[in-house]
Amino acid sequence: MKYRIIIVLVAIVSIFLLFKFCDFKKEDESTIDYNTNLIQQQIVNVGKLVVTEGHFAEVVTYKDQEKYFMDMVSFEKKAIVIVNADVTVAYDLHQMKYDIDEKNKIITIINIPKEEIKISPDIKYYNVEQSSMNPFTGDDYNKISKTVRANLSKKIEKSSLKSNAKNRLISELSKMLILTNTMGWKLQYDGQVIEKESDFNQKIKG
Repeated sequence: MKYRIIIVLVAIVSIFLLFKFCDFKKEDESTIDYNTNLIQQQIVNVGKLVVTEGHFAEVVTYKDQEKYFMDMVSFEKKAIVIVNADVTVAYDLHQMKYDIDEKNKIITIINIPKEEIKISPDIKYYNVEQSSMNPFTGDDYNKISKTVRANLSKKIEKSSLKSNAKNRLISELSKMLILTNTMGWKLQYDGQVIEKESDFNQKIKG
């Protein structure tokens, strides 16, 4: 009789522990799913355009000559071109590629898209001089537009516009770092665990 009671008690305790184990496992899986969804939502929130804006101005003098009769006669056309341009540098983080390792609690940033540079010039022409033998044509305006954009690209490279955009990018990505650290996850990029904002700075600007 005693042995039966002991067997029954052992069975009850075993069943109780089994249910407890199942509840714990279910709760643990639920926590992982919650953390994963939260992290993915944060990445979506970060995935906005990181934009730096700048304004550039320049003056271009355009000249062109048409020569005839062994260069004895020439017809010149010229104009002063004043350019005011708005420039934006952006990172579309919606295109960022990443991997989430739920088992090891690691987020790996696989790829950060290259910056997108948009130049919007406002071109005005002054002191336009031309002749019927050498008038302004569409080719002239295309040449001027190409020259303007080439000059602006050089100015952008020499300016702090791109470095400012990278600073904004690092600031946005650091929001992911704060979240993952808070939740006990690790953030990885370019083969290195990112532990602080300066790690991003070294990888992106290096």
